[in-house]
Amino acid sequence: MRFATPLLRGVLVQRYKRFLADVVLKGGEAVTVHCPNPGAMLGLNRPGMPVWVSRSQNTKRKLQLTLELVEANGGLVGVNTMLPNRLVAEALAGGVIAELAGYPNVRPEVKYGAASRVDFLLTSPMTELGRPSCWLEVKNVHLMRTPGLAEFPDCVAARSTRHLKELEAMVAAGDRAVALFVVQRTDCETFTACRDLDPAFAAGLDHAANAGVEVLVYDCEVTTYGVEIDRRIAWAR
Repeated sequence: MRFATPLLRGVLVQRYKRFLADVVLKGGEAVTVHCPNPGAMLGLNRPGMPVWVSRSQNTKRKLQLTLELVEANGGLVGVNTMLPNRLVAEALAGGVIAELAGYPNVRPEVKYGAASRVDFLLTSPMTELGRPSCWLEVKNVHLMRTPGLAEFPDCVAARSTRHLKELEAMVAAGDRAVALFVVQRTDCETFTACRDLDPAFAAGLDHAANAGVEVLVYDCEVTTYGVEIDRRIAWAR
């Protein structure tokens, strides 16, 4: 996925009210930008960190600029939690994720569970011949506290824990279910659930995996031109 317009470089002043951030752009202009990330952004929200923002082509938006990337640990980290679904859609179409190949029909935002929508439902004509449909949940990952180790979540994520239970139900019904963690950074080799920040989610992920839910983790190639899903990395349970 390439950014629609060239990104603007700046320096983070503060991130506040979850979805707002103040940035000083290169050249000295102070702006308030949309921060599309409901998490804590641990390690990525310190004043003075270099950041990159995009400019919307929608002139009706209240905030024209959006926080996209933060420079940390010598590299770029994607913090826009709206991107992973787009990245996965492109990766599915391009056959990048080998474990999810062979499903010609991809439907986004399909209702399931008590009151949820799965990110993607993958189906194939072979379903009639015994190949199950695949219910796919996508989670964005940007936290790294230990070098090389990506973690999720970076705060309590009750909604994500509920999604795991709903994926379990799909497996129990005879379908396939996958939790796909998209790591929007290039400096991680392994992934783990963040047990100290959300023990309920960590326990839920273990339980879901034991119940047959597949756990996939892919990192990304992140540049100021765009973000693309790159390669599978290991899940350290």
